[in-house]
Amino acid sequence: MDEVKVVVAHSERATLRVGDVFLKVDADQARIDVEVEAMALAPVPTPEVLWRKPPVLAIAAVPGRALGRLGEPSTASPAAWAAAGAAVRELHDAPLPPWPGRAGRDLGELAADLDGECEWLVTNGVLPAGLVTRNRRVAEAALRLCTPVFTHGDLQITHVFVDGDEITGIIDWSEAGRGDPLFDLATLTLGHEEHLGDVLTGYGTGVDLDVIRAWWSLRSLLVVRWLVEHGFDPFAPGCEVDVLRSRM
Repeated sequence: MDEVKVVVAHSERATLRVGDVFLKVDADQARIDVEVEAMALAPVPTPEVLWRKPPVLAIAAVPGRALGRLGEPSTASPAAWAAAGAAVRELHDAPLPPWPGRAGRDLGELAADLDGECEWLVTNGVLPAGLVTRNRRVAEAALRLCTPVFTHGDLQITHVFVDGDEITGIIDWSEAGRGDPLFDLATLTLGHEEHLGDVLTGYGTGVDLDVIRAWWSLRSLLVVRWLVEHGFDPFAPGCEVDVLRSRM
């Protein structure tokens, strides 16, 4: 029997790998519904759905390796990063899905959540007030109206797989839907600002760099508490807290 490897596990969901099969267990069936439909609609390489028996979704592993990991230097070539940018552009140019995604949250709700997280970070002494205030100011640029596109919604570099300079698959589509295209670009390059130029070489024009920087700050401020409470370390070198410090 193949070894069972725990890829990620917390109170909301878990992903296991058994050989070349990933088993995703999610307490929220709506997320699985979105994932399956988004992969069917997306014009980019996605994993093959093998079977589905709620609350479990089985998908095939994609070939290649992840573009990189947060907190570690990426060994992928500039051409591979550019290919990732081109794939994101292809997704963003595709017909809109009929549902909103994580990247298309109501701006009022998003601003309220941001204020709440900033207050929690300062009140509990998790981060210095000056660091939070500076990044809260930078984040303002992301709170603007934009034309929605088909977004992935959680385009971390660990979700983009490459073989050489080719994109072989993009995984984890449960947050996909209509949203801000620059949210995807910011998520892809979070902690890897040095590769933003390569990504934009593939993606093309129409990108406001200040908004991407704003999303780096906003996303990092919003996730620090969740990461701490779920056993992850946002203070690790190159991770979310370092991303916030880079804006000072």
